[in-house]
Formats: sequence, C-alpha cells, structure tokens
Amino acid sequence: MQRFDRYVLSQLMVLFGFFALVLVSVYWVNRAVVLFDRLISDGHSALVVLEFTALSLPAVIALVLPMATFAAAVYVTNRLTDDSELTVMKATGYSPIRLARPFWVFGGLVTLMMLVLTNVLVPQSLQQLRLREQELSGSISAALLREGTFLHPTRGITFYIRDITPSGELRDVMLSDRRQERRETTYTSEQAYLVRDDEGPKMVMLAGLAQTMVAGPEGPRLSTTNFSEFTYDLSSLMATGKRRSRKSDAIPTLELLRYPDAVTEENGDTAGEIAEEAHMRIQGPLLCIVAALIGVSALMVGGFSRFGVTKQIVFAIFLLVLVKVVESAVTPVVVASAAFWPLLYLPTLVGSGFAAGLLWQAARPFRPRRRPVQEAGA
Repeated sequence: MQRFDRYVLSQLMVLFGFFALVLVSVYWVNRAVVLFDRLISDGHSALVVLEFTALSLPAVIALVLPMATFAAAVYVTNRLTDDSELTVMKATGYSPIRLARPFWVFGGLVTLMMLVLTNVLVPQSLQQLRLREQELSGSISAALLREGTFLHPTRGITFYIRDITPSGELRDVMLSDRRQERRETTYTSEQAYLVRDDEGPKMVMLAGLAQTMVAGPEGPRLSTTNFSEFTYDLSSLMATGKRRSRKSDAIPTLELLRYPDAVTEENGDTAGEIAEEAHMRIQGPLLCIVAALIGVSALMVGGFSRFGVTKQIVFAIFLLVLVKVVESAVTPVVVASAAFWPLLYLPTLVGSGFAAGLLWQAARPFRPRRRPVQEAGA
C-alpha cells in the first residue's frame, strides 16, 4: 500500500477503536445493570454477575461494530476534507474510486473480525451462557438460602428462614405448601439442614410442627402434627437438570447449513428460521464494508461548502436506513420459505450499488452549463 493509503487506514483504525469502545461500553453497561439487578436479587454473587456480563460481551461487540465502522469512515472523511487533504490528493490525479481504496481495506478487515465473532465466538458464548443459566436455576443456595425474606421458588410454595448460622444450620424455618387443591400444609421448625442424596436435594427439619388445613363440605378442618424429625423433598422446587435443546443462535454455522433437519428436530425451529440465522451470520459482517463505503462516498459527493458536510452525513445515514429497511423486508420472506435465502444478501447488493453510484457521481461532478456571451451591440 502507498503511504497515503497507510495513513488513511491508520486513522480509520484509531477512530474505529475509539467509537467501538464507546458504543460497547454503553451497551455493555446497560446489559450489566439488568444482569446485576436480576442475579443479585436471586442471591448470586458479584462474580457470577461478572461472568454473565463477560459471556454476553461478544454479542454486544457484534452488534455495535457496523455502527463503529460507519462512524469512523464518516469522521475520517470529514477530517480529510476539512484539512484539504482530499483536495490535494484529487489535484495529484487521484479519482474518488482510488481515494476509497483504504476504506475498502478497512471495511474488509472489520468484516473478517465480524465473521469470527458471529460464526465462532457469539454461538459459543451464548451456549455457555445458557448452560450457566441452567446450572444456576437449580442452585439451592441461590433459590432458598436467604435470611429474613419470604421466597416463592415455585407456584404454591412459600419459604422463610429467619437466620443461617456459619455452620449451615437453618433457624426458625417456615414452609407453606399450597400446590394441592383445597389443601394447605405449613411446616415450621426451630432447626433445619439442607442435604443432598442421589435422589436430589432435601431439607431435614428438627423439632417442628406440621399444620394441614383441608377444605371440606362441612367447612375447613385443621389438623396438627408435632415431629422430632421430618424430611421434605426439594427436588420438585429445583430445575430438573435435564439438558435443554440448543437454540439456533448457539449452534455452529456449519451445522446449521449442513444439517438443518437435525436442528429442526432438536429445537423445533423451521427451515426458514434456521436458514435466516445461518446466512445472517455472513450477511451481517458484509454490511461493515457497505457502511464504510457509504460513509466515504456520500461525503465525496458535492463541492466545498462553508457550512460543512452536514447534509452529506444525513444523506449517508438515510442510505443506511434504506439498507436496513431492505433487510427487514426480505427477512420474513426467508423465514417463511428457506428456498429464498439468497434474498438475505440483497441489502449488501443494494448498499454496494448506492456506494458505487455515489463514487461514480463524485468522479463526474456536476458543472452548470455556461451561457454564451453575447457580443456588444448584437
């Protein structure tokens, strides 16, 4: 690459890193706040919150990279214009298409990064994230071991612990079971322990009372039973631990393309949904090249203006919106019928056509026709 290309490419990469960092931080902080509120309220530690936010990071990066690409292309082109560097290069004989070469390279590099993200890192992170969610959903400590709080681990169950000693002893435990129709049983005990055997988690209550209220034709009837030791099965309150079927967004791309019938049998997604998921992992990264080229070509159209290039920037944003509208229009068609999967690449073709037309127009700027000067006295 020539020196000018390396100079522009270095500017693009620096600005791209800045915009990507800002956008990822904004999206990631919002995601972390939601996870923090949900996981901490469920009794999980801050390390679990950090793990979940880290696993969600690849998907956030893949979401913001096209926007960062467009922002970097627009910013660098605007700065080159303001510093008259593009004017100097045009004066040396560089055409707009030649000036756009570093933007092609820049878009290609970002596209390669996006392909790795969407086809490798994002599916693996989502799969690991769902496995951890499944593990935590069956955590006894997170679901039940909270002091001074009335918990409802499942419908019809209320659980309360006044205190938990350092040795793991539960003090003043209350458990209300209302899952049977017209029957309610409340267990209270001074001491209790959580144990686990081959059949699942259990709670052993010591020195307690069981009160059963049964609604009959003659009215409710209460019976009480004192016990010195009672074991309550908690397995029905926890997750079953069975392996859940994988969602399409967590399945490798080659598996989606080669074995769509097997994926349909596993998770119930239609062939169109599987085709849309697989090909959008390729189409999405290609939009990075489109965003970079639209950003530079839109700003090259038009002459110098003391009011800047605000109109050109708005026009470039409008073109990107049109590309996304095309994407939104073809996606339902592919979901309805997998045979139309080539339509998913139509936004890239449309965006590339916009960029090519703008570069062609920039190479042939509009010059108003001059009127012939009439001779004096004619």
